[in-house]
Amino acid sequence: MSLGWDHTLVRQGLFFSKAAMVTFGGAYAVLPYVSQQAVENYQWLTAGQMLDGLGLAETTPGPLIMVLQFVGFLGAWNQPGTLSPLLSATLGALITTWVTFIPCFLWIFLGAPHIEQLRGKESLTTSLSAVTAAVVGVILNLAVWLGLHVLFPAPQTVDWFAVVVSLVTFIGMVKWKWDIIPVVLGAGALGVLYKLLLGM
Repeated sequence: MSLGWDHTLVRQGLFFSKAAMVTFGGAYAVLPYVSQQAVENYQWLTAGQMLDGLGLAETTPGPLIMVLQFVGFLGAWNQPGTLSPLLSATLGALITTWVTFIPCFLWIFLGAPHIEQLRGKESLTTSLSAVTAAVVGVILNLAVWLGLHVLFPAPQTVDWFAVVVSLVTFIGMVKWKWDIIPVVLGAGALGVLYKLLLGM
């Protein structure tokens, strides 16, 4: 706390520990909340940088929740305070990872002995069904948030390349049952080629 309550590292520690405590349902349920808060409220990174982090996380075999490290690193890099950007960013990534996972492990250790007792409780089953429906809504919120920032990267700006690729891939997956892996790889390759051609 010697950095002060307003320092990015302190705010990240508090924010990500709160996010870990009050959100559940997997990475797709946590990321909409984190994305909106990190971009719009704390302004640790831009919407484009958040999309880059999500895209990077989707290409790795690790858990998607690790994108939070990216958010912690970049947020502390962009707002290092009195620390050097590299030191601040490294600490930001470490603190984010620590406070994100510690509450989860605590819940597991505290709840594991009681799982068998809860299995037959009808009220718990009903509650979990409601939670499942809410998680689906939260995931839809993430899809809409991502889609809006991809198709409309700036106010009153439309990325027509993204619109065309989205429409073609959507029609291909619905009408011709294209598999998701070739679609992701093909769309990624098209995006790289498009950016290279724009840079020439």
